[in-house]
Amino acid sequence: MTKDLKIFKTNNSEVYVGNDVMLVLNEMLGRYANQKIFLLVDENTLLHCVPALITKIKVLEDAEIIEIESGEENKTIDICYQIWKTMADYEADRNSLLINLGGGVITDMGGFIASTFKRGIDFVNIPTTLLSQIDASVGGKTGVDLDGLKNMIGVFNEPIGVFVCPDFLKTLDKRQMMSGYAEALKHALIADADYWNDLKNGMLSDGNYWSDLICRSIEIKNQIVTQDPKEKKERKLLNFGHTIGHAVETCSLKTDAPLLHGEAIAVGMITESFLSNQILNLPEIELKEIVKTLKCFYKFNKLESDKFHQLLELMKNDKKNSRDEINFTLLQKIGEGSVNHSADFTQIIDALNYYNSIL
Repeated sequence: MTKDLKIFKTNNSEVYVGNDVMLVLNEMLGRYANQKIFLLVDENTLLHCVPALITKIKVLEDAEIIEIESGEENKTIDICYQIWKTMADYEADRNSLLINLGGGVITDMGGFIASTFKRGIDFVNIPTTLLSQIDASVGGKTGVDLDGLKNMIGVFNEPIGVFVCPDFLKTLDKRQMMSGYAEALKHALIADADYWNDLKNGMLSDGNYWSDLICRSIEIKNQIVTQDPKEKKERKLLNFGHTIGHAVETCSLKTDAPLLHGEAIAVGMITESFLSNQILNLPEIELKEIVKTLKCFYKFNKLESDKFHQLLELMKNDKKNSRDEINFTLLQKIGEGSVNHSADFTQIIDALNYYNSIL
């Protein structure tokens, strides 16, 4: 092992973080030297990441590369079908390996494809965006969207290893980095007030702190997920900002200006912080601090009031709901989340109106 390497043990796997992770991956792939290896990429990782990966890991020179188009709109069962068929055409068997090199779309969908092909083959995730490195890297959630509804089809299944190389972040533009930063802010709000203060002061702006940021977020998420792998209780903490945020994201995908995941979650964090104030008495001063911080980092646009009903309908379809209640994870205070709080339509509309009022 090298000095530039940190290891997080999950329930059934390990997450390796550091710019020397490829040394560990190279050793792990030795056991697949005589098996078929498939590399799932999009056009961005094919251009920016595959050459560096193959240079460091010779066994991948013979890997079959499967390329899909980037974007949430391609995270569908139809694309899965095409990939399953390609793997079958190349005679993949149950001893084959799928390596998912990309952001959350690639790792979520690739994990689902591997988990279901011939009832399950091994897979490795190499997340390349900040969002995927601190979020999709932990927890074993795999899946695809259904008619625009986020992650409606999927399974829980962990990869044999996750390899997080911070250097890959250098290939991203600022917008993609800020999308991932939203998830880090969420981790801080639900679990660590000190981390929130670090992030609030612009931790992302100094590349020397990227590894620290990645590791702290992975640590927070891993602590939650290992206690509750199937999202029965504690894991719901990670849904803060996502009930409204996912609805906003889904609506935006049908427009000419779709939001990135983190941008939509930032909207969700403002609106759900307002609900936290109304339902759990989140202190007004902390609500204002959250809003001020998020407005410093993100450019927000008002939500059209005549689309509120569409957002509510999407929230009703959220997989976290039970019966007719819309379920939320809220904040008692900065650094302390609380699960299983319902809000009625009037309260949610008030939150959406509050969001518009602060812009």
